[in-house]
Amino acid sequence: MHRRAFLEQAGAGLLAGLWPALAQTQGERPNIVLIYADDLGYGDVSCYGARRIKTPNIDRLAASGIRFVHAHSPAATCTPSRYALLTGEYAWRRKGTGVLPGDAALIIEPGRPTLPGVLKRQGYATGVVGKWHLGLGSGNVNWNAEIKPGPLEIGFDYAFIMPATGDRVPCVYVENHRVVNLDPNDPIEVSYEKPFPGEPTGRTHPHLLRMHPSHGHDMAIVNGISRIGYMRGGKKALWKDEEMADVFTEKAIQFIEKHRSGPFFLYFATHDIHVPRVPHPRFAGKSGMGPRGDAILQLDSCVGRILETLDKHGLTRNTLVIFTSDNGPVVDDGYKDEAVEKLGDHKPWGPWRGGKYSIFEAGTRVPFLVRWPARIERRMDSPALISQIDLFHTLAFLTGGKLEDEAAPDSFNLISALLGRDPQGRPHLVEQAGTLSVIVGRWKYVAPSKGPKINKNVNIELGNDPEPQLYDLETDPGERNNVAAQFPDKVAELAALLEQIRRSPRTRP
Repeated sequence: MHRRAFLEQAGAGLLAGLWPALAQTQGERPNIVLIYADDLGYGDVSCYGARRIKTPNIDRLAASGIRFVHAHSPAATCTPSRYALLTGEYAWRRKGTGVLPGDAALIIEPGRPTLPGVLKRQGYATGVVGKWHLGLGSGNVNWNAEIKPGPLEIGFDYAFIMPATGDRVPCVYVENHRVVNLDPNDPIEVSYEKPFPGEPTGRTHPHLLRMHPSHGHDMAIVNGISRIGYMRGGKKALWKDEEMADVFTEKAIQFIEKHRSGPFFLYFATHDIHVPRVPHPRFAGKSGMGPRGDAILQLDSCVGRILETLDKHGLTRNTLVIFTSDNGPVVDDGYKDEAVEKLGDHKPWGPWRGGKYSIFEAGTRVPFLVRWPARIERRMDSPALISQIDLFHTLAFLTGGKLEDEAAPDSFNLISALLGRDPQGRPHLVEQAGTLSVIVGRWKYVAPSKGPKINKNVNIELGNDPEPQLYDLETDPGERNNVAAQFPDKVAELAALLEQIRRSPRTRP
């Protein structure tokens, strides 16, 4: 939707006053459910243009809320996006915030301000269910004892998580501080350096696999699938991939039901549609697009169950639901699951260029839907530039919380944009992949960088180039025409802005 059309739809009166101060009484603060999908592309859901696959439950959010078309994850990979989401700080400011191994230490230090922490101070019950991938403990985790610090030490009251990703060991659930269903007589050992003697791996025992790797992913075998990293022990605690979506969704529902008197904040970080894609048998084969498409159907069903739970308990009207993804899409991300062969004319990246790992738009421009019937009365599209990093400041303001000076250094209060009153959003945005880019208005500048232009394993353009790149996203949304040579002054201006942001400890006003 063009900005002029948006202004007409939103109404001049609404924009003139922006968002008035919200009453902060207990009954008027919304419950908050943040559904954070994994590797879901802009074009992977039908409300953003998918035709070969239907996502009616995700579409339901769009039909009664706001569909953002210029919303971004903070980075083109998972760990830095999740770090920025919960801390309000660009991950590239901190060392050690890249994609983590499964035995990494917690990278959000206890005591620092966090999104769940500020909401907890405002009286919210806070819970995280699903993928974590921000590290646990202080290093050399003993998976057979109390595991901390973790989510509970940075603001969550309850946690039911996988430590890292579905394709990384340890392949167990952790509830609060302990591995679920662990038999003390069968202790867990984890290594990312060398295999355990006598333990089969995907590399040495491929005949034991029911899903084979396309690249990497040939170490420990769990549930007939080889992973990244080595593991032994903990047999009773191992997850079953095809049950994971149901397990996580049920835990999320239990959290909502336990705290339905409110207010509550649920961070529901799904595993879908990350690899390995092993959907439950009731979804397997249903999409016609292989396990990747089936996993999208499964994800949509999980969203539906959450929405049904809100309906069942009369929570829908005053619950703010946000649905988005941690980065852009990838098709073959390490397993031979027919995702490439059965893709057909489906375009997970939508109209954008690139995908996961890429500095081009498809790396971070993701679905972003907002529904809150008490405040958002009708469906609309928003062109506002917004980032998940802004949820920290925005939700703190919404719930009456105050930020310390050092809190959320790169998070903007975009409550007016979040609720459809402001079509502009943030003044600028830094995107992170192998290099950095900055968006201001119609212009996107990509900083020069070395490195490969294509990740050959996943067949995605990374956007690395030793020369500066400048794109006019208004006339060239696919980023096909580098106009840096035609607009040297604009290149200089945006390069200077990016350098200023890099040098500054914060961008938050």
